[in-house]
Amino acid sequence: MYVELKNVFKRFGNFQAVNDVSFGLAQGTLAALLGPSGSGKTTILRMIAGLESPDSGQISIEGSVINNLEPSRRGIGFVFQNYALFRYMTVFDNIAFGLTTKKEPKAKIKERVEELLTLIGLEDLGKRYPAQLSGGQKQRVAFARALAPRPRILLLDEPFAAIDAKVRRELRSWLRHMITKLKITSIFVTHDQSEAIEVADRIIITNSGRVEQTGAPVELYRSPATPFVARFIGESTLANDYRTLVGFEEAPDGYECAIRPEFIRLFAPGEEVQFENSVEEGVIETMAFRGDTLEVIIRVRDFTLTTGYSLERPPLAPGDRVKVLIYRLYAFNGDRAVLVSNKRLNNTGNGYNFQI
Repeated sequence: MYVELKNVFKRFGNFQAVNDVSFGLAQGTLAALLGPSGSGKTTILRMIAGLESPDSGQISIEGSVINNLEPSRRGIGFVFQNYALFRYMTVFDNIAFGLTTKKEPKAKIKERVEELLTLIGLEDLGKRYPAQLSGGQKQRVAFARALAPRPRILLLDEPFAAIDAKVRRELRSWLRHMITKLKITSIFVTHDQSEAIEVADRIIITNSGRVEQTGAPVELYRSPATPFVARFIGESTLANDYRTLVGFEEAPDGYECAIRPEFIRLFAPGEEVQFENSVEEGVIETMAFRGDTLEVIIRVRDFTLTTGYSLERPPLAPGDRVKVLIYRLYAFNGDRAVLVSNKRLNNTGNGYNFQI
């Protein structure tokens, strides 16, 4: 592994910020540390950078333990959440800062900064000051400054948090393209799952100082290993006891569950119903327009479920009585999340060959 943490612990007073964290990343990986506030993700990032020291455990880069190595000798570029640009320096001088402190020749500094200004698309703004830039432009300058000394690893602490929503979406795509183009191993911290899923090759989900699960975005979404991951990834409905639902009468140990929106199929009033013996009666409570789909909230028994509904389907309205097919859910069995299928569908002989 290019970057590896083994059994890392970190405590601040009585607070266990990082608790036996281990993971590894291959060279060139773009990884996200994803988790709620206080889950340990920023502390992990800062320990890799050398801004915090682990109480125990090992942090390695390219097979060499760096626990006691000064931050300046680790070969790491760091992009801070608030940009941390020097307001009295021009864009050019901000990008050149790391090279200047290393006393690189002026000709090489000029060549490198001009190269990076072109890379980030700000080649005409080198003489401006940070106050004259937009939020997105400031973030690009911070990115270029971190890259200037040619680091082995790029670390980013919530790089999109201080930017408005529209620019944030554009910058995500730009950052993903740049890091892929440069093939630099990168780790960024975020609490936004859509951000992590869109940008990262691999996601490391943290919770209460521990790593809950590591994997590719699709893998984590489709196969959450723990109840926390099943709750945290996606927009699931949580329930204490799902045994009352049609098709889920026989439940494994543990009755709490998470029901994803895509695990639900609605049938409008008067619409032909597939798998009649597998559906529930429901009442639409509210609806919200979400671009190409409607977000529909339905009441089924004691459950309030959320799902999507295509605009191409028969129209629905609040108060409509609908048929609701729940064909899967994640059941929580101790510290595991188990995918459970509607048993009545298995008895149709058709498996899951129906349109969602």
